[in-house]
Amino acid sequence: MILQDRIAYADSLLPGTPAPEDQHDPRWEAISRIGDDVESEPEPIWEFVARWGVHPQEDLRTAVACCLLEHLLEYHFDLLFPRVEALAASNELFADTFCRCWKFGQSNQPGNSEKFDGLQDWCSSRGQ
Repeated sequence: MILQDRIAYADSLLPGTPAPEDQHDPRWEAISRIGDDVESEPEPIWEFVARWGVHPQEDLRTAVACCLLEHLLEYHFDLLFPRVEALAASNELFADTFCRCWKFGQSNQPGNSEKFDGLQDWCSSRGQ
């Protein structure tokens, strides 16, 4: 299945309803499968993240953060961090999505790590 098909499939399931904690959630699986191309196809994945990372459903934002956004920043920090900053500044729900991310790869590099932490601090204080 190509990336566009995986995105279309995930879009067809979303927003959906979170599965009970002890059950498989096909939404999370579909979002995770989009991440298979995070190293080679950042632009369409970013578009998906920007679309669903502002959704009111907390579980959906968590899936977007954990399965996609933190990995986009892991491999494409310089390309995408300015977009993440801008969207977080303009949308409180996306700021919350970003706060759910962990640092990996390029996000941990000197300079990038401080930018990442600074934005998370700002986003966290915004939500209080």
